[in-house]
Amino acid sequence: MSTVNEPVELEVHRARLLSQVVPLAPQQIEVAGGFALLHGAVLAEDATSTHPLPLWDNSAMDGYAVRSEDTAEAPIALEVVGEVPAGSGWDPKLEPGQCVKIMTGAPIPTDADAVVRIEDTSAAADGWDAATVQIHGPVPAGKDIRRSGEDKAAGDLVAYAGEQLTAARLSALAAAGASKLSVRTQPKVAVLVTGAELLAPGERLSRGQIPETNSLLMAGLLAESGIQAATVVHCVDDTQAVREQLDLLGATHDVVLSTGGVGPGAYDVMRQVLEAEPEVQATRVKIRPGQPQCAGRLEGGAMVFALPGNPVSAAVSFELFVRPCLRAMQGHREVLRPTLRAIAAVGWKAAAGRMQVIPVVFEHGEQLRCAPAVQASSISHSVGGFGAAQGYALVPPGIERVNPGDAVEVLRMIP
Repeated sequence: MSTVNEPVELEVHRARLLSQVVPLAPQQIEVAGGFALLHGAVLAEDATSTHPLPLWDNSAMDGYAVRSEDTAEAPIALEVVGEVPAGSGWDPKLEPGQCVKIMTGAPIPTDADAVVRIEDTSAAADGWDAATVQIHGPVPAGKDIRRSGEDKAAGDLVAYAGEQLTAARLSALAAAGASKLSVRTQPKVAVLVTGAELLAPGERLSRGQIPETNSLLMAGLLAESGIQAATVVHCVDDTQAVREQLDLLGATHDVVLSTGGVGPGAYDVMRQVLEAEPEVQATRVKIRPGQPQCAGRLEGGAMVFALPGNPVSAAVSFELFVRPCLRAMQGHREVLRPTLRAIAAVGWKAAAGRMQVIPVVFEHGEQLRCAPAVQASSISHSVGGFGAAQGYALVPPGIERVNPGDAVEVLRMIP
């Protein structure tokens, strides 16, 4: 492991990690029956429509398919010669003075050029069964007809490579005739938690012991990023045990996340174990919280992110460094979460020489306002207040204090 002695900017550290990301190999997945794998996956290739959308001219309303010229002198009675329901392939011949009943989505007969809505006919009162129908007024050609290809022509782009398959996008691709899609699915992620002071939630605590929460935190942040943790391992603070776990997980996963043990102390076993990894770098990043970072690629193949142990520090590190790399592995077009502006509802002390990443809650009104969810002087370990956080305010280096009414840049995680 190499060590960078001088603190580096957030963007420098993140760019180095992103340069080490290797995108996951694409998979070809059938659309029919493949929802569980496709939903949330990321397209590896642009996807185009195999046919026009709509496929054929069809009715936008329940009513009657007519020759518009036959309605020019309306009110007028037309002969009803049949019915075209949705899904029918029937293309009836229409002579002058004739029409057919038609349902929404049904193909327009070749001889028809307009649809009269049922509410504009005598059928609205008399029902569908009469042999003739009274048309109340004239309709122009093209009235209430959806034209073939007006949404997408055959060959038009429907979705870009790097876009995530949401329910709407997957539905659109299926409608456009996709039978198989090339996608990148979830990376296989392991969570490795160390710490002699940690006990499972609910266990009786002695002096010096605390509940272990970081495995819940990391697994939850992964889930909120659309990724399920494949493995969660708790390991004792022993270098040999941690080394064995890291070797195993690094060879069988795409990413290993760990929390704790990254400082320079004698008991910081994760940092000690990572000393043997040439592609891992120990760095101090100019942020608060989350300054100490150890990250890179293990010889076993996986990327490792050894994050600080304090919960808020770990969560901030995940948001700023881990999440972008996970998205890059999946081939997302945008790997960073967009930011927005909010107004500080109260004032707080900033971190001056480092970027302050402070959990905030939002107040909604004419303007989006935010206030710290924790004390600005004790961010990293304030897990209780952090539980209410809806986002992070990003206060740049050089600012000593945020005053009420100041505009601040925020990452918004929760509405």
